[in-house]
Amino acid sequence: MSKSVAIVTGAAGDIGRAIAKRLADDHDIVLLVDIDEPAARKAAANLGAADRFAVFAADITSETDTAEMAKAASGLGMVKTLVNNAGAARAVSLHDTTPAIWRADNALNLEASFLCFRAVEDMLKASKGSVVNIASVNGLAVFGHPAYSAAKAGLLHFTRLVAVEYGKFGIRSNAVAPGTVRTQAWEVRAAANPNVFEEAKRWYALQRVVDPVDVANAVSFLAGPLASAITGVCLPVDCGLTAGQAELAHTFSQSEHY
Repeated sequence: MSKSVAIVTGAAGDIGRAIAKRLADDHDIVLLVDIDEPAARKAAANLGAADRFAVFAADITSETDTAEMAKAASGLGMVKTLVNNAGAARAVSLHDTTPAIWRADNALNLEASFLCFRAVEDMLKASKGSVVNIASVNGLAVFGHPAYSAAKAGLLHFTRLVAVEYGKFGIRSNAVAPGTVRTQAWEVRAAANPNVFEEAKRWYALQRVVDPVDVANAVSFLAGPLASAITGVCLPVDCGLTAGQAELAHTFSQSEHY
């Protein structure tokens, strides 16, 4: 029997590594895709044996690279899961967003997911596989980084487009929308402001921010058999951020219980 393969883009980062590690529980091989090949190889080596964690260097905004990625994946086995995780945010405000930044953020955070899906869609049809797009709470409401946020909102709609059009092939398409995730990027901010996490957690119902493992667990669930009847949804993994804010509820209600 052909080995089952999961593809994770942006796999050299904290969230990507956590997803790759978790998906290895349910797949024979995880293909770590990243533009930074040395970082991806280091991540793969730390995760486990080379026959379980493969590496492919690619610029996923390139149609040529995504086609080569698909070819590499097909050589490993049957692609069961595609996780479009790669992403980045540049300008923090609309005022600071240049046309170049707008295009670059949309290319990486939205168009790349389209390119990756189209590259492996035939394999996903054959396996009745699953797509999980890593979106963001920024795609649901305004939290800064406008170009990134607009792209993530588009990614949520792309998730539904795949679910509706490709459901007849048995392909499921879902999204995860993380809130603040404690990654190396946030550690840099914490170095500048040691109270950043204390300041942030006041907005979260669970009084904490998200860990990469939280995102990985959600991806594993949506990609797996327990979610076999779930498609076209966005699962916020945000410690309650988008549910509402206790401070605001207290202000409006004047209740001591918030």
